[in-house]
Amino acid sequence: MKVFYGVQATGNGHITRARAMASKLNAAGMDVTWMFTGRSWEELFEMEVFGDYQWRTGLTFATKAGHVQYLQTAWENPLTRFVRDVKNLDLSGYDLVICDFEPVTAWAAKLQGIKTVGIGHQYAFCYDIPRASADFLGEKVLRYFAPVTVGLGVHWHHFHHPILPPVIEREMGSLKTKPDKVIVYLPFEDVNAVIQLLKRFDSYQFYIYSPTSPTTREHPANIHVRQLSRAGFQKDFAESEAVICNAGFELASEALQTGKKILVKPLHGQMEQASNALALELLQLGQVMQSMDAASIATWLEKGRAIHVQYPDSAQAIVDWLQKGDLHVEQSWVDGIWAQTIQTTI
Repeated sequence: MKVFYGVQATGNGHITRARAMASKLNAAGMDVTWMFTGRSWEELFEMEVFGDYQWRTGLTFATKAGHVQYLQTAWENPLTRFVRDVKNLDLSGYDLVICDFEPVTAWAAKLQGIKTVGIGHQYAFCYDIPRASADFLGEKVLRYFAPVTVGLGVHWHHFHHPILPPVIEREMGSLKTKPDKVIVYLPFEDVNAVIQLLKRFDSYQFYIYSPTSPTTREHPANIHVRQLSRAGFQKDFAESEAVICNAGFELASEALQTGKKILVKPLHGQMEQASNALALELLQLGQVMQSMDAASIATWLEKGRAIHVQYPDSAQAIVDWLQKGDLHVEQSWVDGIWAQTIQTTI
């Protein structure tokens, strides 16, 4: 089977999910052409699993200090190039088109009348799931940014809809954890502000991964700033007992899968992240701070509890479903996958 798979690469979560899918698709003998958009070519790293992948500019969101900047987003996105890329992407030679919230692939397939399978967290919002900060623009972005024929939404709970468990890489590090080690990934925040906030908690060691460098290389002894690196992140993540991150979906899913306590700070102006934060609270899977707040961090460090959720292998289940070829989602199929989930409080 020849597959075209488009991935939104603005954040690392979509790429992480794509890695989990890549190993299963390769094992099934599928010939996959990958395409990534939403991030410059130079900023993509450790992409060997995707082979000779394609790249387009695509669309992304501009942010500043933890807030979406809508005017800057409209100004910076090259719409003329986006339209040209959509028109020039020929998908006629493929047996299957898959989209992880990637707009060039989705719109090219729609214009060419090709059925497309969407795999990703955003497609869970097609159903009645917890929503926060819902607004007209946010709803339209989720609906029209990357439209597909069949959406396989993933979430931490099914909410009585045909929504699948998270797609997570199964081979994560199993190093012994260190009780004072906390991994921090807040790419939409000012890394200097993050350092200033965390340095006061000197009983903990914070390993901060950031796409930007701080203004000084000198840091307190409990602060460790790291450049983005998949291998380095995986090691530090495996050794950590706790995670502070924005309210994206994939990293929180990995934290739940490995039994780490979670504190999230949603990106303001981004409905998906606000809704993720709400879902974590409703499901009692993690804690939320709406701003970079020292009191919230202190309470979480002292009293927060980890929830361990052993999710089934959704990636393998999806590949098995794709190979059947009917592209119809049966509720019984989804229920059978969720039945394999085990949740415990640590």
